[in-house]
Amino acid sequence: MNIQELFLLALMPVLKTLLIAVVGLYLALDHVSILTAEGRHHLNNLVFYVFFPSLCASGLISSSTATGIFSLWFIPVSILITFLVGSALGWILVKITRTPQHLHGLVIGCCAGGNMGNLPVIIIPAICAEKNNPFGDSSTCSINGMGYVSLSMGIGAIDIWSYVYNIIRAYGKRDDGDVSAYSKLRENSHTETSKRALDSTTQTLLPSSNSKGDEVSAELIYQGSMDETKVSIPTIIEKKVKSLVEYIDLSVLFRPPTIATVIGIIIASISPIQNFMVGSGAPLRFVESSVVLLGEAAIPSMTIIMGANLLRGFKRSGVGIWLLFGIIVVRFVILPIIGVAVITVAKNLGMVGTDPLYHFVLLLQYAVPPAMAIGTITQLFEIGETECSVIMFWNYAVAAVALTLWSTYFMYILS
Repeated sequence: MNIQELFLLALMPVLKTLLIAVVGLYLALDHVSILTAEGRHHLNNLVFYVFFPSLCASGLISSSTATGIFSLWFIPVSILITFLVGSALGWILVKITRTPQHLHGLVIGCCAGGNMGNLPVIIIPAICAEKNNPFGDSSTCSINGMGYVSLSMGIGAIDIWSYVYNIIRAYGKRDDGDVSAYSKLRENSHTETSKRALDSTTQTLLPSSNSKGDEVSAELIYQGSMDETKVSIPTIIEKKVKSLVEYIDLSVLFRPPTIATVIGIIIASISPIQNFMVGSGAPLRFVESSVVLLGEAAIPSMTIIMGANLLRGFKRSGVGIWLLFGIIVVRFVILPIIGVAVITVAKNLGMVGTDPLYHFVLLLQYAVPPAMAIGTITQLFEIGETECSVIMFWNYAVAAVALTLWSTYFMYILS
């Protein structure tokens, strides 16, 4: 296929995504008022708790008959690389642009966490549906492609809700000392404990009438501190680890998409369970059919919500032009170039097999815009909501062109 045919092939799924997103944006307009804030909230809950988990599970289950789930081990490795490299570039960006402290987590998260969900889910089936696609038979391409994308979605969701979630939470303290909304929620439960600790500290620090007693107490405290310093380095490390574990909210890992991904991997990797649920003669085949049916509603629903949420970024501003430009360069220039290098090395070392569609999905992980779930996280903590909307709007506007060009290039080097 020549470059023009590849460009048109890559353009079709992007145009489909834009068209559905425009519908969502239109429904969110004030004079239409169908997708109001409350309406988006309810639809987002349906997607998060029902449609998206069903899509993750059904994609993994359906592809298990054609691809070995454990042969796709490089997908989580590749996603981890995107997160680590993106985080490093985001950290450099906030230092260069002197971004306010409370927005550091948002910027690093946008550079690290890509949209492994609804965009690849739309792009891959749309490319496979074309008769002249470079990945072979449409049916086989679609089944295998959805398996690759579903695993990417599941791993991406785990990383977003563990890593990015805690990054934004960690940087949630503003310059004026105000804590994030999450911290405020916990503040009431610790008020009494904090008061007692403060009273105890105050009593310790108050001067006593017996100056000699004070000197003795101070000396004992100093000697105790010296002894603790000498013998308790492992204890200090242990306390630091415990405090870190307590600080990280592990409950966010047990989200519906994560649970659905784990269930899908279990079914796909255990043959007796797979034979019991997958196939025309399976006793519980109706379960798989129902999950697939629910999963099909995820793609248009997520894209409509994406379009409606972008309306806020279109209406408002407040993010510096250089910060916006930096995030766009990281996501659509630097990361894709690094992705090409990583996958090329992996191919030469025989780590990713020979399927060009698999390679294309891996490359696509490096070229997608920031994950829309980041907007949900900023809403949870009430940190940088407006700034996040602006960042998302301009990144997805640029993605319409950048993703088309990179998809064309990826198919060109793989064909």
